[in-house]
Amino acid sequence: MVNDLFQSLALQGFGPLLLHGTWVTLKLSLLSLALSIGIGLLGAVAKLSPLSILRVPATLYTTLIRGIPDLVLMLLIFYSLQGWLSSLTDVMGWEHIDVDPFTAGVVTLGFIYGAYFAETFRGAILSVPRSQVEAATAYGLGRTQRFVQVVFPQMMRFALPSLGNNWLVLLKATALVSIIGLADVVKVAQDAGKATFNMLYFLVLAALLYLLITSFSNIVLRRLEARYNIGVRGHDHA
Repeated sequence: MVNDLFQSLALQGFGPLLLHGTWVTLKLSLLSLALSIGIGLLGAVAKLSPLSILRVPATLYTTLIRGIPDLVLMLLIFYSLQGWLSSLTDVMGWEHIDVDPFTAGVVTLGFIYGAYFAETFRGAILSVPRSQVEAATAYGLGRTQRFVQVVFPQMMRFALPSLGNNWLVLLKATALVSIIGLADVVKVAQDAGKATFNMLYFLVLAALLYLLITSFSNIVLRRLEARYNIGVRGHDHA
């Protein structure tokens, strides 16, 4: 009994693999987040554009993505991405390119959650008082300067709560990437559970690792919200 407990606590040799899987999950999450933010900002600007050539595709993108389950989208994008690349290399006469699971995971998650971030940024931009933008224009600030110095800081104050929720959902969605063969923490936990006939133990460990990451994320998010709300509450109470 004691020996079995010791073997469980020692992770039966799977400790290094679990640590590596956790690191893969973190990298996947952060790179997907960066891509999602970039796509989200572009999507928000396009949806707010008076030009229908930008607004209509952006609206279709966010509507379709948010209406289809993540798992279905992940499989569609993963297999279609490989098919498109194969067709392109055949047409151009290039060497065949295989999409590795990590790259496919980043592109897929970034593309999916970019739609959610686009809606978040769009709502946040609309929440910035129009008078602030008009005042910045009156001071002679250009479009880029207005966005960086006036719109973005205020937009982030409105966007952060939703961004935090989107980040946590994206982080948990990385578990889906295990179905395309990526050795993330979930895939490693499944393999360890099958090898040791102790699936429950390793899946609980994976869940605890996700809980640790999300708990740390919540601390960071609270600090960011406090930073972007400096002076706001005091102004409101005044």
